[in-house]
Amino acid sequence: MSDTTQPLVVAHDLAKTFDVSAPWLNRVLEGKPRQLLHAVDGVSFEIQRGQTLALVGESGCGKSTVARLLVGLYEPTRGGLTFDGQDAHAAFQSPQAKAMRQRIQMIFQDPYASLNPRWTVEAIIGEPLHEHGLIQNPAELQARVAELLESVGLSALDMPKYPHQFSGGQRQRISIARALATAPEFLVCDEPTSALDVSVQAQVLNIMKDLQRERGLTYLFISHNLAVVRHVSDQVGVMYLGRLVELADKHSLFNNPQHPYTRMLLDAIPKMHDTGRARTPVQGEVPNPLNPPTGCSFHPRCPQVTERCKTERPAWRQLKGIQIACHEAG
Repeated sequence: MSDTTQPLVVAHDLAKTFDVSAPWLNRVLEGKPRQLLHAVDGVSFEIQRGQTLALVGESGCGKSTVARLLVGLYEPTRGGLTFDGQDAHAAFQSPQAKAMRQRIQMIFQDPYASLNPRWTVEAIIGEPLHEHGLIQNPAELQARVAELLESVGLSALDMPKYPHQFSGGQRQRISIARALATAPEFLVCDEPTSALDVSVQAQVLNIMKDLQRERGLTYLFISHNLAVVRHVSDQVGVMYLGRLVELADKHSLFNNPQHPYTRMLLDAIPKMHDTGRARTPVQGEVPNPLNPPTGCSFHPRCPQVTERCKTERPAWRQLKGIQIACHEAG
């Protein structure tokens, strides 16, 4: 029996490094060294059952790599992931892999790319049920697919249709129904609404919130849209160049951000009541991840930079009930 007081998901010092070097012969002839990209560099967090942790940050900060590490699409270079007290990555490589994948599912960013255009909706949603051996009887399978479609606001009449017959928002609902087919406990959502219109985004997010309430789902929600994050999350982690720089509950982070980068991201959001105030754009460019700055990787863009920031990498520490990596905070 699972211990409901313990966090369902615990990531400890997760890291993923990709070798992006030129081919060996080119390196020898041109005298170039190997190049390593530290896509995720020591990320730690916990997610309680039934809660949503959102990861935010600019493109290329490592959010999607974290998502793929959590569902076993990538193997970590360093660190570990515990799911319900079990070593998840060991399970992904063992005979228990199928059972673990049944409990952890992923919703991808682009509903146009993640659904097979040659399959009917019935085949798409029925595949996980068939693959995991959960339902073999064709009539039962059809009834379950109809039930899953209705749970995301679609109809059983949609089963014989193909993905091209649906709008982007409807396709993402099909993706959610497919992810729910194995009755998972943990859903990793990689920017599930970024490819959708704003009005459709709200519908999809509300469906996800309703499903979370009904089924007690736990979410890792990845987004670069802070308005979306405010709507769905319980906790928010801010990432920059492969590292978490701040992790706090939603209200603390939005009302009293501590890290200069978090403040910069929040300042860039248009606010209804501040119509006359000039917005502060996010300053500077994200550094080249193949050649990151020394010390704190945010120091070239930071308004509070000191000499210490340029040479010493800030440790991940507790501060006033939040977690942060910044020399100047507090």
